[in-house]
Amino acid sequence: MIRSHVLICGGTGCTSGGSVAIGDKLQQELNRLGLAEEIKIVRTGCFGLCALGPVMIVYPEGTFYSRVKIEDVTDIAEEHLLKGRIVERLVYKENEELDMSQVPALGETNFYKTQLRVALRNCGVIDPENIEEYIAMDGYQALGKVLTEMTPAQVIDVMKASGLRGRGGAGFPTGMKWQFAAANEADQKYVVCNADEGDPGAFMDRSILEGDPHAVLEAMAIAGYAIGASKGYIYVRAEYPIAVSRLQIAIDQAREYGLLGEKIFGTDFSFDCEIRLGAGAFVCGEETALLTSIEGNRGEPRNKPPFPANKGLFGKPTIINNVETLANIPQIFLKGADWFASMGTEDSKGTKVFALGGAINNTGLVEIPLGTTLRHIIYDIGGGIPNGRQFKAVQTGGPSGGCIPASMLDTPIDYANLTRIGAMMGSGGMIVTDDSTCMVDFARFFLDFTVDESCGKCTPCRIGTRRLLELLNKITEGNGTIEAKSSATTSRAIPSAHSARPRPTPCSPPSSISAMSMRHTLLKSAAPQAYVRNL
Repeated sequence: MIRSHVLICGGTGCTSGGSVAIGDKLQQELNRLGLAEEIKIVRTGCFGLCALGPVMIVYPEGTFYSRVKIEDVTDIAEEHLLKGRIVERLVYKENEELDMSQVPALGETNFYKTQLRVALRNCGVIDPENIEEYIAMDGYQALGKVLTEMTPAQVIDVMKASGLRGRGGAGFPTGMKWQFAAANEADQKYVVCNADEGDPGAFMDRSILEGDPHAVLEAMAIAGYAIGASKGYIYVRAEYPIAVSRLQIAIDQAREYGLLGEKIFGTDFSFDCEIRLGAGAFVCGEETALLTSIEGNRGEPRNKPPFPANKGLFGKPTIINNVETLANIPQIFLKGADWFASMGTEDSKGTKVFALGGAINNTGLVEIPLGTTLRHIIYDIGGGIPNGRQFKAVQTGGPSGGCIPASMLDTPIDYANLTRIGAMMGSGGMIVTDDSTCMVDFARFFLDFTVDESCGKCTPCRIGTRRLLELLNKITEGNGTIEAKSSATTSRAIPSAHSARPRPTPCSPPSSISAMSMRHTLLKSAAPQAYVRNL
């Protein structure tokens, strides 16, 4: 009889920190102590608080061990699991001065207590390689409800009423996209999951695939029913080996249980999925380039129109949704469109997952209701800036996004507000910088990335980004001129690798740094490198 469960994070971050070896060592210790029949080890997806990895939770106590090393395993097994004495030195404490009686439950810590997990609801909770654990958490009930109680038109109506917008960057209404594809008659239609997460610092989709792959499969089947598609593709980069492995396991299990394949739930609806591996090209995050790559060609964007809902994969009507978008869908059908729409803002419904990185104490995954302020995310959930440094800016939206300065920290995060202040939602990467960061160097990093990742199809991107990079290199090397500054900060014609109009902030310091100060710096015929570093 099982009396305790030990959940060990099996996400990429903790895996790189040795969580697999820790799990193996713990199993050896349980065997040695004769506890193997009483205590079950569960390897889960990401818990979210990546800064503290490798992490482990022991239930039913809910004891959260952080930064566990393999040499700690014997103590955990002998003291906690055998004798019932918590290993206090490994317990996560937000304040090291607290004694054990004052340590809050994990869900009451600052990092977790204001999060609202919808897309991440099962990550760090279930074994992603066990379909029965997903089913125990109401998995595939939404699909059963849709297939046996609803028409395709009703499914689309629910999606439209929920207000769910695409979480991959553009924020296009998901229900409307499905409606467009459903209206096009064709002998074959496709559902495509965009798991080609290419923004620097972004790992939201990877973590969902590693921690809850069945949620994505269930949502794809629901989408297939809504638009009349019988085939799905998951386009994921080969750089995500854990995600790819768990996805394939999930697909195989769903087929075995009759949840993918022919006549699902005894109905006339049939749907199946397969994985397509990408080589890691950033441009393949753009939907038409992704479709081109699935077809076996070089990943390059296509002109739109026609849009994929009219003419997509192999020339057939296709919908493309990203991983996080899909992960929300089963819950919408279980709890209702009104439930989902009650979260967020008038313009932006639901929650959003962000990957916090950079100069912040609590790096990791955060899921909050849209409308939450940047200040709350960075200081309350993220724990603020380490080493006593001052906040300078936060970059959102990847290379196509913008840098948000301290003066805008109280901005509620939604699609409209971020666009209004010159940034964008993007897929959810959020890179924090402190006062030691040179924003010119920061901009140069992203330009260097887009130069490397340009597919080369269009001249403004192929050549224009390279010219911009040369200008920023001149500035940071101490050879900047006012002409270089003007060209670097006023260009509006250079698209990113996703064919997006450039934002002013990636190519210039945040607005908290005065334009006059920048102008004074660059009026010198050769700006001293040390001077530029202070920007």
